[in-house]
Amino acid sequence: MQHHILKDFDQAMNTLRGEVLTMAGLARVNLERAMQALFDRNLELANAVIADDNEVDELERRVDQLGMDVLVRFHPVASDLRLVVTAMKISMNLERISDHAVNISKRARKLCASPVLPDVNLLEPLYTLADHLLRDAISAFSDRNAVLGESLHARDKELDRLHRDATATFGSRIEESGRSEEYLHLILIVRSLERVGDMASNIGENAVFLDVARDIRHDPARKNKPPGAES
Repeated sequence: MQHHILKDFDQAMNTLRGEVLTMAGLARVNLERAMQALFDRNLELANAVIADDNEVDELERRVDQLGMDVLVRFHPVASDLRLVVTAMKISMNLERISDHAVNISKRARKLCASPVLPDVNLLEPLYTLADHLLRDAISAFSDRNAVLGESLHARDKELDRLHRDATATFGSRIEESGRSEEYLHLILIVRSLERVGDMASNIGENAVFLDVARDIRHDPARKNKPPGAES
């Protein structure tokens, strides 16, 4: 009987972890396709991202339900409890990332209806960095890598800088170009990419908690470190 219970527990924990990783993969693909729709002016791809977001929403609900079932049935402790807690927190961040992919796709559809705007290409460095942060955040959770997870906070500062620079550039274009609506869409897409970086950093923080049971969210020592001081 005890062996049966342990087998059920292991299966439940493996399923929970697997659902989070599946959700992470879908959220990252949705972001990739949203940006591809923007760069390629691909209306069909933008519509597909919007339609597929329901799958991410359903996975978030499933992760929450699985997490609650594990808590009620098995009363996990130590690292097992941390996995349940972090899985539920990470799924929330992944759902929001997918929501931002949807927002980008909706703005891509509007931009497809307008003449080509060459400045769209200025978004490529922001997307590349946001995607790298998200990829490494997922790896930090999957591999229980606290060092990688903690490194995301400092790296996200570079995305914040790119966000400020791009917003200033597009803001000046609004006044100069006479295409205020299109540049407003770009400003809001930049904002979505900046938020993806923030959520990747959040996932990294949760990976640190999962690996070494340390909450770094409001660590004064980390906040006071000069840029580049974190590995």
